[in-house]
Amino acid sequence: MGVKYAVEAPPESDRFAPAPHPRDTFGFFGHRKAEAELLDAYRVGRLPQAWIFGGPQGIGKATLAWRMARFLAAHPDPAAPAVQNAQTLDVDPDHPAARKISALSFGDLALLRREWQEKNKKHATRIGVDEVRRAIHIFEQAAGEGGWRMALIDSADDFNASSANALLKLIEEPPPRCLFLIVAHQPGRILPTIASRCRRLMMQGLAPHDLAAAARAALEAAEEKVVEADLLRACARADGSVREALRLLSRADADFDALVEGSLAPLPRVDWRLIHRLADRVTGRERETEYDAFLQAMFGWLAAALRRHEGQGPRVLAPYATAWESLEREARDLEIFNLDKRAFVLIVFSHLAEAENAARAALKPS
Repeated sequence: MGVKYAVEAPPESDRFAPAPHPRDTFGFFGHRKAEAELLDAYRVGRLPQAWIFGGPQGIGKATLAWRMARFLAAHPDPAAPAVQNAQTLDVDPDHPAARKISALSFGDLALLRREWQEKNKKHATRIGVDEVRRAIHIFEQAAGEGGWRMALIDSADDFNASSANALLKLIEEPPPRCLFLIVAHQPGRILPTIASRCRRLMMQGLAPHDLAAAARAALEAAEEKVVEADLLRACARADGSVREALRLLSRADADFDALVEGSLAPLPRVDWRLIHRLADRVTGRERETEYDAFLQAMFGWLAAALRRHEGQGPRVLAPYATAWESLEREARDLEIFNLDKRAFVLIVFSHLAEAENAARAALKPS
């Protein structure tokens, strides 16, 4: 089931079309152990004040966070029979609390995400400190719904230093019956002072059958048709991510994927004419999906290189690790300071070629 979106509604940074928003996703696939951990902690009255849902993008972290928020909104008393007898975090879509959450009208829930900027017709590159301060007001007053006060962050990767520190001050001394649900694609980058006050729930990519079922359900909710063979091929390449499977199913992305693969495959040899074509494809206001896919492919190439040379010593692995760290920093600076993506793509291939050459040199007998 999914909520139909009005044409005039602004785009949501935490939704990947054509899938419904995670708050409107009632089906749940895989991650049963993670779900049971949340439910058990609530049922026995030992719910930590903050959870980090960590793992790769598009695997269902936000869907699980919203399930937890919806369950607490519907069942604010952990001792209630409905909680004690529950096997999952399922809530009927027609429950009043579920309807309020889908409509973003549940008064005791703050959502922190990159906001849409109507003037620029684009999303903010970061979650700003002002958004965090506005959310804090929920925790400074009594619960209007009579239950839990909650903040859902999607994602912590989008904080800047000021907004992260503002959240830290709230998590350090939270009021009673408050809960922070923090989605993080790279949980290692969360401020240690925040992470130390949270319980981590690490999640992996979906198993193939769960991934196919989740992608199929997302497409059905959006009333989009897909050939089953195409769906299975996309899932085979998606590394457990529903988001990536849906992107791969887009016919418009087929040429782009070929361009990315054709640019990465010959490394350390670089075809700069091809790289300039790739740079053009990820530059522009409407190219966020292509840029995200490029970043995923770039880090995927580095991860594959590290796996390929596993056990061959630090001199071989170090160039790839150094490139990873440098490119992660460059990508972060690009978003913070709104730098030129075209130039970034050129930098990427310089770093990757340099790393591959250094690793090959280290493998040669001295």
